[in-house]
Amino acid sequence: MFTGIVEELGTVLVAGSRLCIGCSLVMSDIVVGASIAVNGVCLTAVEVRPDGFSADLAPETLDRSNLGDLKAGDRVNLERPITLAARLSGHIMQGHVDGTAVLESFVALENGNWELLVRVPEVLDRYLVFKGSIAIDGISLTIADVNDRRVRVAIIPHTYEATNLATREPGDRLNIECDVLAKHVEKLLARITLPATS
Repeated sequence: MFTGIVEELGTVLVAGSRLCIGCSLVMSDIVVGASIAVNGVCLTAVEVRPDGFSADLAPETLDRSNLGDLKAGDRVNLERPITLAARLSGHIMQGHVDGTAVLESFVALENGNWELLVRVPEVLDRYLVFKGSIAIDGISLTIADVNDRRVRVAIIPHTYEATNLATREPGDRLNIECDVLAKHVEKLLARITLPATS
């Protein structure tokens, strides 16, 4: 489980089906087999070095996320799994990306704030609600507005500076993970049989 609070910006050293990331902070307790979220995608460290780690990308991961778009030098958001002693500062995330959204605009506001607008796939729109949680590239964010598959979120200065959002441009694909609770509720409600009315 993750929270969407990015711990470190890593740098892609090698892109492709085996992704090599350069980083330092998150390496303090990473071992081979450990999970780590890269742009919100839960990956398994298969090689660990003092200056970073490598992870293999399955075809499903390449199809459903933006990790296949990465190239050497790109910055990625990194987060280690939460522990039972950790505060849940963001929201509950699994690192199981549902798909990608297209960045439509990223506008600077007053006092270092930003407004991000993404267009989500139609199949994910039903899980997104006003003031609900969404993970965008592994960042826990609150939906400020959702209308016609367009999701608007506010980005505070700290989030802008601590994540890879500063490198993003309109047209980029961003990883989206919807609130897992919404998906469970949908499945449970679909199984409810209402009594017939006369």
